[in-house]
Amino acid sequence: MLSLICKHRDRKEVMLMMIKNGGIKMTKAELIEFIAENADLTKADSTRALEAVVEGITEGLKKKGKVTLVGFGSFTAKKRDAHMGRNPQTGESVKIPARVAPGFKAGNKLKEALNK
Repeated sequence: MLSLICKHRDRKEVMLMMIKNGGIKMTKAELIEFIAENADLTKADSTRALEAVVEGITEGLKKKGKVTLVGFGSFTAKKRDAHMGRNPQTGESVKIPARVAPGFKAGNKLKEALNK
């Protein structure tokens, strides 16, 4: 879908338009295609690059609890305590175990790009 839209516009402009409007979602395959075309890589190399970035962020969160990409944003690992919840169908109390949840806070450059 992205390649069809991009024939008449700059790819970065289209990406920002897609994110702003929220109506079109980019798939992993489309992101790989975008990386391949903009970084002059093959799709296989782009796939490996994207997977390496995701793995690096995941490992950074596991080890340090925070990964910051200046201008883009910060990924965090937030500890959630165990607590009691309620099953909405039965009303029965349910114990929800402690867990670590990922979080993301957008950086200034990303915020500015989305609001242009």
